Amino acid sequence: MARRPTMADVATAAGVSTALVSIIFRDAPGASDETRERVKRIADELGYVPDRHAQKLRQARSGLIGVTFELQQPFHGDLVEQLYPQASSRGYDLVLSGIAPTRDESAALDALVRERCEAVILLGSRLTPEELDRLAKKVPVEVVARAPGTDAVGAVRMNDGAGITLAVDHLTGLGHRRIAYIDGGDAPGSDDRAARFRSYTDTLGVDGLVVPGGSTETDGVIAMTRLRHEERSVTAVMAFNDRVATGVLDDLLRNRIGVPDDVSVVGYDDSRLSRLGHIRLTTIAQATERIAAETISSVIDRLHGGSPSDVVLSPHLIERRTTGPAKA
Repeated sequence: MARRPTMADVATAAGVSTALVSIIFRDAPGASDETRERVKRIADELGYVPDRHAQKLRQARSGLIGVTFELQQPFHGDLVEQLYPQASSRGYDLVLSGIAPTRDESAALDALVRERCEAVILLGSRLTPEELDRLAKKVPVEVVARAPGTDAVGAVRMNDGAGITLAVDHLTGLGHRRIAYIDGGDAPGSDDRAARFRSYTDTLGVDGLVVPGGSTETDGVIAMTRLRHEERSVTAVMAFNDRVATGVLDDLLRNRIGVPDDVSVVGYDDSRLSRLGHIRLTTIAQATERIAAETISSVIDRLHGGSPSDVVLSPHLIERRTTGPAKA
């Protein structure tokens, strides 16, 4: 494998000092326009690429914001996509650190701390308030899609109670009176959504059933299978997220149960999964672009001496093909 050209190689080829090449690639004063143009042309010919990571290590500030996210959650991918332009427009770069079954949140965070990130954004973090407190003593922390549970950490999240209310109102407006809600297991925000579902269906006099679930398609299949085997005659199913709702749709399809003719299904997140042409899932939308904008603004405010804040945004319902009038 050919050796990667260095700054010293560029200096030798251009007949200048390495220090001058460094000045040119840092856009610092000290070189004429003619020299800058000539050195950069020679660097291009050699295939030299400046080591931006090394440059940042030499700076007092890294200009990096770390982000942890769950690799298996489409909604997190949608958020990251929106975080990139928001950070870039403010002069910052993102460093991503994924969470997976083989890599826990602590490992993902350790990697970001080693990268000298100025602040960290945690998407759907499962850390306890005590753990968040300890992390906040090392670096400014912003959590997304959950309540912080501590004044030391900022948060940007949707009003989950309002989201559940929108979904229940939509289904009851279609005549559904027996509705199941598949919860998110130990996922952040799961308990709050389930509690709101119970209280609101009780208030409306609707027969609401909470079914244990999780955050994956498999959890949706298992929960829907349980409902069928227990012969619960629900006419509508709400799910913790779009992945769980997709599992519900899979079980209904394989058992020849019509959607929405026999059972209506509502997801949560409006992830790219819900928008696929063959799914077209009715869902509660979390405004990813606005979440990203508020998150980056909050982080930068913290980096300039601001205090942590808890920003709560309003969701909205997007009606697609998976909901319809209750079957008589």
